[in-house]
Amino acid sequence: MYQYIKGKLTEVKPAGATVETGGIGYLLLVPNPFRLERYINTDVTIFTELIVRDDAHTLYGFTSESEKSMFKSLLKVTGIGPKSALAILAAATPNEIINAIEREDNAFMQKFPGIGKKSASQIILDLKGKLKPDETADPAETAAAAAADSVYVDEALLALEVLGYSKRELTRIEKKLAKENISSVDEAVKLGLKLLLN
Repeated sequence: MYQYIKGKLTEVKPAGATVETGGIGYLLLVPNPFRLERYINTDVTIFTELIVRDDAHTLYGFTSESEKSMFKSLLKVTGIGPKSALAILAAATPNEIINAIEREDNAFMQKFPGIGKKSASQIILDLKGKLKPDETADPAETAAAAAADSVYVDEALLALEVLGYSKRELTRIEKKLAKENISSVDEAVKLGLKLLLN
């Protein structure tokens, strides 16, 4: 229904990002809201997917068409809902996910919250051979954040909890994050995801 929304990014929270256009603020659920933090108060284009259910109309947002396409592909897999799809995309790029599927890398797929052995196998079974890598993707997107600052650790941990990681998992990485020099919540989230996936 909505292909994309172009407007000013006015707010970033663990639950999502708000883009204002035409005097209306649209709350978008995105894979990692803090990825957008550096664009606050600037014009952005967010690719969108509207999911209508009996109890809610939810707008999901993505920074690229390939990310949106991967989200839609994951939703076609039996047992994978929007929350799980967002958690996967928060921790890996579309190309990383496609490569793991083509390699039949169950272990990689099981590192995401809410994805067990059965779900990982189902993703590979349903999507292998059906997805093409995005050759225009920026390699920098796959680079893990090298630094972090404890000022942002609390917000990063809250964002990771929203993505589905347990308090036990987050407690395990909290001290490691606190030792780093973090310059933004986005960096803290990226480093936290790296620690959780290793």
